[in-house]
Amino acid sequence: MRPAPALRLGVNIDHVATIRNARGGDHPDPLRAAEIAVAAGADGITAHLREDRRHISDRDIELLSKEIPLPLNLEMAATPDMTAIALRHRPHAACLVPEKREERTTEGGLDVVAGEKHIAPVVQALRDAGVRVSLFVEPDRRQLDAAVRIGAPVVELHTGTYCEAWLHHREAFEAERLRLAEAADYGASLGLEVHAGHGLTYDTVAPVAKMKPIAELNIGHFIIGEAIFVGLEESIRTMRRLMDEARAEVGAALK
Repeated sequence: MRPAPALRLGVNIDHVATIRNARGGDHPDPLRAAEIAVAAGADGITAHLREDRRHISDRDIELLSKEIPLPLNLEMAATPDMTAIALRHRPHAACLVPEKREERTTEGGLDVVAGEKHIAPVVQALRDAGVRVSLFVEPDRRQLDAAVRIGAPVVELHTGTYCEAWLHHREAFEAERLRLAEAADYGASLGLEVHAGHGLTYDTVAPVAKMKPIAELNIGHFIIGEAIFVGLEESIRTMRRLMDEARAEVGAALK
């Protein structure tokens, strides 16, 4: 039996920029955070260039594209403006996410079923430019089927509801874990590369890391928040260790 594949960690540095923008100026620098993430064992850097530029800026994307040796995953809305920026910088990857001006953070997955006609041309344009496209979706078969129909090679499963269940609705946690696991299995059966992210913490990462079909986790808010207490490098290294230990348990069980 094949061993469980290695699990990649993408570190989202948005909230370093959030702190910087709270006072203006240049500190703390998201590029420096990305450099620390490289040293701490991250496999990629994720940054969300929102339409209102509330955290990451166009300049940040330019610097990250030029200076960081790891793959850059640009989170973006499926709009003409964001598509043009992505085509100009040509990051390694682009993750299409829903975006509302009034939300504090991304709330829920992209509704690919309802937006196929709108999203499909963006997916095609990015793929034609050599950008790996992923869709941030709920763990729902209909959304995964729609992702396949419009030609997206990757999906990122929204883990927010799962993480909220751990914090506030513990009786629903196992059901949410199973929903994620089933979606990961189903997505892989369709030929999709499956990622996961949103709200993951030290407490919630291991069950997701044990889901063999999942190839990558993208984690940001908790890592940046924990860095206040232990430092950014230690925060990332601990998350990396918990992921690796959980995935190793899967490998050992398969022997």
